[in-house]
Amino acid sequence: MSSDKFDIKDFRRALSQFPTGVTVITALDDSGEPVGVTASSFNSVSIDPPLILWSIDKGAYSLDTFRDTEFFAVNVLGRDQVSTSNNFASRGEDKFANASYSAGIGGAPVLDDYAAQFECKTWAVYEGGDHLILVGEVVDYRYNDGREPLVFARGSYAVSSTHPAMTKGQVDASSNEFVSDYLLYLLRETYNRYSQELYPRLMSEGGVTPEEWRVLAILADQPSKRLAELSPLVMQPESALRETADWMVGKGHVVLEGESVSLSENGQALAESLRSIAKQHEAEVISSLSEEQASMLKESLRTIIRA
Repeated sequence: MSSDKFDIKDFRRALSQFPTGVTVITALDDSGEPVGVTASSFNSVSIDPPLILWSIDKGAYSLDTFRDTEFFAVNVLGRDQVSTSNNFASRGEDKFANASYSAGIGGAPVLDDYAAQFECKTWAVYEGGDHLILVGEVVDYRYNDGREPLVFARGSYAVSSTHPAMTKGQVDASSNEFVSDYLLYLLRETYNRYSQELYPRLMSEGGVTPEEWRVLAILADQPSKRLAELSPLVMQPESALRETADWMVGKGHVVLEGESVSLSENGQALAESLRSIAKQHEAEVISSLSEEQASMLKESLRTIIRA
């Protein structure tokens, strides 16, 4: 199939099935001012010599800077740096106003916080359709083993975690082993095991992705929300949320008016139907608990979150 026959929105949706890390690429412009952009197109190319690549949209404001720069830095973000990603993904004029950084090789800014960093000298710049592909030779690098990387998949932020298949059945929850009595393990196992049951049901019975489900569930109780307000609640940057909203407009689920989104009549009905499925699934999950135990569990978790 030739690319001119692709539905662009659908093609983007297909590409989003491949999870990536999240980086902030930085350099100095021709006047010596720091420039930075959020990018998920980062990848390794070669070990010897040490080469990496990333790509930039030809419509990007900072295109000339990155095309012409001699040095740039790749700052791989940690799981707690969603706000940093959003900051450098915005079109704000001074993205470095809220970022702590220092000058790296060639003056390219390196962020103080990172999961990994690669300071690079531009190796080559290639044409890549509506993007430019920039290859960098790694001159220096560093990483933080104690920091989990930030992940981006299906238009939403995520975190890396051990797959349930690698842990399920390995620990007896009734044993006296440390992990069987460790809150973080218990929360992770509960989420992993039951989310992989719920989301396929929402897709098969409602035709929605987890990202669309979050939008529907939140807007069902709200007459309207601005994209900027909805973005952190559904764990999507505004640019990705707008794509999700556009997709849902096409399906007749939401109405998008400027920067505000609300449920259509069909969307409201679908949200109520899916919330019934979610509540039924919840009831199955906690069926082994008494009503008092279930209530205490929820209140205890809310207390932890508030604290």
